[in-house]
Formats: sequence, structure tokens, C-alpha cells
Amino acid sequence: MSIQQLIEDFEFIEDWEEKYRYIIELGRNLEPFPESERNEQNKVHGCVSQVWLLTAIETNEEGEPVLTFTGDSDAHIVRGLVSILLEVYSGKTAREILEIDGLAVLGQIGLQDHLTPQRSNGLASMVKRIQDEARKALESSSPSISGR
Repeated sequence: MSIQQLIEDFEFIEDWEEKYRYIIELGRNLEPFPESERNEQNKVHGCVSQVWLLTAIETNEEGEPVLTFTGDSDAHIVRGLVSILLEVYSGKTAREILEIDGLAVLGQIGLQDHLTPQRSNGLASMVKRIQDEARKALESSSPSISGR
């Protein structure tokens, strides 16, 4: 699903109770997260609920790192928020990830106005973690990539 499709889906749903149900449904569609990866290294700090994020890095034909994320949470609504962020960021190059303002996308959906400050802080922590992973991948790629 593209970012635009995600925004359109949320615009189509008018009632916030229905939007919350949709977010929870998105969380149910997350691929299973390995129990062995629910550890401190993969935990996203700054979230009220427990959130885990796993990053896989491959290289595309141009030699750029492409990051794919798997995530999970112990809270239904947060699993849905994780799912949204994975839709926004997963499968993109490190450079693309760093160019995407995930919080602005969530603002376009209207989530920022309907989440508690703690959940908003948790989302910001998830976005920061994803972008930090992209920075690390870019820095560890060949000098010709990171020096462009």
C-alpha cells in the first residue's frame, strides 16, 4: 500500500471509532514476529507499550541499502500504528527513508490529534529508530554511496 493509498483510506472513514477499528485491523495483518527477536536489542524505547522492530538490509542494483522492517507490539492499537509505519517506510532505500517525514504522514491521516501524548511520543520514537537504522545502513554502505 502506498502512502497516498493509506491517506485516502483514512479520509474515506469519517468516524474515529471506525478509524481505530481500521488501525487495529491493520495490526492484525502484520507478519508474525519471531519470539526469539523480542529482546532488548530490538525493543523501541520511548513507547508506553512494548514495541519491537527488526531491520533487514539488502542492496539494490544501484548498490544502495534497502531496509525492510518487521515489527510488533503487545497492544492492539500500537500494533496497528506499527503496521502503518511499516507501510510508510519498509522496502525503501535508506535515502528514501530519510526523506520521508513519517510524523507528517501520520498528521495527514489525522492521528496526531486523536492519540494520547504518550502514544504520540511512542510514534516519534519509532520513526526515530527507523531513521537511525537508515542512517547506519547508509554510513556502512560503500563510500561511493554515502558520499553522493
